[in-house]
Amino acid sequence: MPALRDLVAEELSRPVDPRVSAMAAAIAAKYGKAARAVLFYGSCLREKQLDGLMLDFYLIVSSYGAAYGSSWLAPANRLIPPNVFPFHHGKLGAKYAVLSEEDFYRLNGPETRGVSVWARFAQPSRLVWAADDAARDGAVDSVERAVPTLLGAALPVAQPSDDPLDLWRQAFALTYSAELRAERKGRSGSVVDADPERYRRFTEAGLEAAVPATGGWGRRRLEGKMLSVLRLAKASATFAGGADYIAWKINRHAGTKIVLKPWQRRWPLLAAISLLPRLLRSGAIR
Repeated sequence: MPALRDLVAEELSRPVDPRVSAMAAAIAAKYGKAARAVLFYGSCLREKQLDGLMLDFYLIVSSYGAAYGSSWLAPANRLIPPNVFPFHHGKLGAKYAVLSEEDFYRLNGPETRGVSVWARFAQPSRLVWAADDAARDGAVDSVERAVPTLLGAALPVAQPSDDPLDLWRQAFALTYSAELRAERKGRSGSVVDADPERYRRFTEAGLEAAVPATGGWGRRRLEGKMLSVLRLAKASATFAGGADYIAWKINRHAGTKIVLKPWQRRWPLLAAISLLPRLLRSGAIR
């Protein structure tokens, strides 16, 4: 059985479209010596499609002080990680989330109940830029923690099955329930079905390193949805065009046809709050 670290390192090192690498390098360049690594993940990686979509990156920095100086963004990133920003390079658009090396390691592990980071990095990702070998090794160390954390969190409540993919599907369904997500029902299962052999390959090594979590998912869900609202509030100050992005993402994933009014573009947080009751009633977000 391959070691989990070897599986993670091999997956992170796989090649990507040169436009992805160029965008990652441009994101890192904005932060100078504070930039340590850039990872590419999400639906564009999964679907192997870039044009007309928004790429997803995580920028890992040495510290928030080094990344932002004395700006309010440093304590905001520390208190409610991550900060999220839009980015354009060439003809492609993206958003990138910022975490310190310390937080990236911590938030991929079982010591945090928040699912946001480890749920994403239990899925495929690529390390598309690194400052040096130490930064590369640090990224692998952090991502290696995600799969055992996901599986360990799911084991106490998952229904027994002879198919290991069922455990992954149940695990991602649990994490989706712990965030405000604009996804159709069954989206969590489609993540696994996009690359079933990948998840089979990671199962044995992931379970060997997993420790079944204690505590219920009720608290995770409550805290996770509250954190989603706080991150949305913060993004209204960091994400130009945030309301249009929110509407686009909901329309794309939930099949809705939201058209924003001018005041909603001016006040993205108020727009999100005004849309929330209707979206919850319709099931567009959960």
